[in-house]
Amino acid sequence: MPMTRDIDIALLRAFLAVVETGGVTAAARILNRTQAAVSLQIKRLEDLFGTELFVRERKRFTLSPAGERLFGNAQRLVALNDATWGAMTTPQFEGEVRLGVPPDIVTSLIPPVLQRFNQSWPRINVSLSCKASIVLLQDLADRKIDLTLTTEVDCGSGGETLLSDRLVWVGGPGSSAHLQRPLPVSLGSQLCRFRPEVIKALDAAQIDWRPVSQDCNMEPVYATVKAGLAVAPLIRTSVPDYLDILGADAGLPPLPDFKVNLYLPANATEIARELARHIRQGIELRFGPSRGRTERPQEHHEPVAAANIRATRPRPVQKRPVAAE
Repeated sequence: MPMTRDIDIALLRAFLAVVETGGVTAAARILNRTQAAVSLQIKRLEDLFGTELFVRERKRFTLSPAGERLFGNAQRLVALNDATWGAMTTPQFEGEVRLGVPPDIVTSLIPPVLQRFNQSWPRINVSLSCKASIVLLQDLADRKIDLTLTTEVDCGSGGETLLSDRLVWVGGPGSSAHLQRPLPVSLGSQLCRFRPEVIKALDAAQIDWRPVSQDCNMEPVYATVKAGLAVAPLIRTSVPDYLDILGADAGLPPLPDFKVNLYLPANATEIARELARHIRQGIELRFGPSRGRTERPQEHHEPVAAANIRATRPRPVQKRPVAAE
């Protein structure tokens, strides 16, 4: 029976880097080591197995038959090593984190973020508070929630803009509501940040209007627009697939850009910071890393008492761009 030997993971990592880059010099840059050190690692691995793992052709390295046999196992061993290290060194959070999200973006932005967060931290309970942005900011100040997203024209002190997008007019398929006067508008509640901007734009355009739905919940807004009873202002990226964005020829005034902002207190718990990281990552994955983002405010890690968090047509219609998930 052949003697069993232990394989140094660092040698396998060097082997995979050379395979990926095709040479020792480029592999050394990836591994942040010297070329001589990587060459020595490859030689040690070849000595361990008693066979050449690469065919050297000038400066290009290609896998030998033995190297091809090793390649798949090396990938699995390095991946298992990294997964084990992560599992043993990452804090195991449990408890609750309270997230605020305004109703106009909760359906379009939040589900994939919460899904990934739950997969990473299954023992954390996310408590979701869905209210108008102005109310969420007050709740954050009163420590009723741990972090919040908002939709605002600007970004307040301590906030971080994750996404900037146009406020657009939307209508139902085949609807002529945009031609009616007074213009029927579903505006959401009196506390909605869109409301003053929309009223200002309509007044400037001298368009008479009347309210249809004034509920903070977005379902009545969507329902009245889909039924052709009204038009509504929505952030472009939050428009449901079953509604249409009205083009400039609809005769409605242009609306300003709005920002999706993240507010995370300086003394936030570690798990709140982790949820904030997932939110940033989720928006970057969907819209790209630089769509209106601002630099994150400098974080000051201060001790906090974490009672709940423990670490163990003829409507003119403009087509929407499809955002990659």
